[in-house]
Amino acid sequence: MLFDTHVHLNAEQFEEDLKDVIERAKATGIENMVVVGFDRPTINRAMELIEEYEFLYASIGWHPVDAIDMTDEDLDWIEELSKHPKVVALGEMGLDYHWDKSPREIQQEVFRKQIRLAKKVNLPIVIHNRDATEDIIHILKEEEAKTVGGIMHCFSGSVETAKECVNMNFYISLGGPVTFKNAKKPKEVAEAIPLEKLLVETDCPYLTPHPFRGKRNEPSYVKLVAEKIAEIKGVSFEEVARMTTKNAKKLFDII
Repeated sequence: MLFDTHVHLNAEQFEEDLKDVIERAKATGIENMVVVGFDRPTINRAMELIEEYEFLYASIGWHPVDAIDMTDEDLDWIEELSKHPKVVALGEMGLDYHWDKSPREIQQEVFRKQIRLAKKVNLPIVIHNRDATEDIIHILKEEEAKTVGGIMHCFSGSVETAKECVNMNFYISLGGPVTFKNAKKPKEVAEAIPLEKLLVETDCPYLTPHPFRGKRNEPSYVKLVAEKIAEIKGVSFEEVARMTTKNAKKLFDII
């Protein structure tokens, strides 16, 4: 029983063998997945998938890299789609200072708009952060995002930052990097943050865990993430699977 809280089964990398990928996930014990849409095409595909598969849910938002392309009409469209009972979160949203497609001030404006929308529709948010921790924390505090809470997706920051996020009503989600040999911070976070505040994800088709690193990621590999967390914490895999699934269902309000 596992819950992969962040998948991109709507990506072109899964066009040819999606059914096989889903069958492998189910065979591995993946009970539910959240398909993340972050622009018009991927949101549309996410909505199709949640209609087709009972055990799939969606999170929809606008990626910071493409913030410059988002219009008020897009935001209204996301608000309308958020009424669907299987849309369980908004995002991924946030800031990405690694790529320079969208100016920082526009990214911040779009981020704030989406947080405000999440508060309006009462849904948790999924945070994308790349090289922008200080500004993300500042905006989350200023916009009082703790009222909806959410997920720090594929968290790669320090233990101190993780604790600050937990105090703001966010779960820390760990993915493939926690299995990487030289990835010190995710392992420290896995050890320090209580299991009650952890989630697992793949972010597939990206960030494939060891020993499949370099190949396409897929949801069945989330088991490797949970196994590594169990090893780090000195608890059973079954306990990590049970608790992270319970956390996800609580956050997403899934019975």
